[in-house]
Parts: sequence; structure tokens; C-alpha cells
Amino acid sequence: MIEDIVKEKLGNRILSWKKKNERRFYIEVRKEDLEESSRILFKDLGLRFSIASGVDTIDNFEILYHFSADREDKFFSLRLKIDKKNPEVSSISGVITAAKWIEREIWELLGINFVGHPGLKRLLLAGDWPDGVCPLRKDYKKI
Repeated sequence: MIEDIVKEKLGNRILSWKKKNERRFYIEVRKEDLEESSRILFKDLGLRFSIASGVDTIDNFEILYHFSADREDKFFSLRLKIDKKNPEVSSISGVITAAKWIEREIWELLGINFVGHPGLKRLLLAGDWPDGVCPLRKDYKKI
């Protein structure tokens, strides 16, 4: 089964494994292991990168990178927690080119820096939007 192969390949990079249902799995990894874990899922196992999502959970930020094993109809999300005092993580855009767009969006709306990203610049917010004001953060105050 593909989930057994994913577990084996990611090995000790897995901090926790949550099976939501027969098709959906959440895999927590350290942010230091994100690039290699993404490479394993995408390049080694041939999973399709769907999208990433970011959320402010009050205590920290979380980013989930969603991958699909289309033939098996299974979905795997790499989940990582990011400290609010130092909101940064390595970009996976060097492994998965398509991640450039969503990392820009998360950077812009949550203020998480993607180290090594080739072009973090505005994507959605208006040109006159104040720098450092991130509308998806819990502490955002309407301007």
C-alpha cells in the first residue's frame, strides 16, 4: 500500500502520522526536513503536488504541503509548525517549481519567509498595502 511506502521512505523524518480516514494522511515533519521530504514524495514516489496551505493557530504557524497519489486515490499532507518569533522555512521551489506561486501567497498573507525562494514579491495585495501587514494573521487589525 502506498501509505506503507511513504512511511518507509520518510522514515525518521516523521514526527507524527495521523490517518484521518482511508484516503487522507497527515505527516508532521520538522521544518529542517521539509525539502527532503518533499523531494521523496514528489520525485522518488511520483506523488503530485496539489497545493500548500498556511494557517495561524495562535501558538504558531502551520504550513501543509498537500500531495496526491492519484492512482491509489490517497492524499498525503506534510505538516510543519513554524515559530512565530522566527517565521521562516526553506522554500521547496527548488524541488517543485510549481510551489513558487503558493509560497508567494503564504509569504504575502501570513508573513512566513521562504528561504531560498527566487522571487518573493507581491502577488495578491494592492500596491499600496502596508509592508509587514499580513491579513491572514490572527493579530491582524483592519486598516
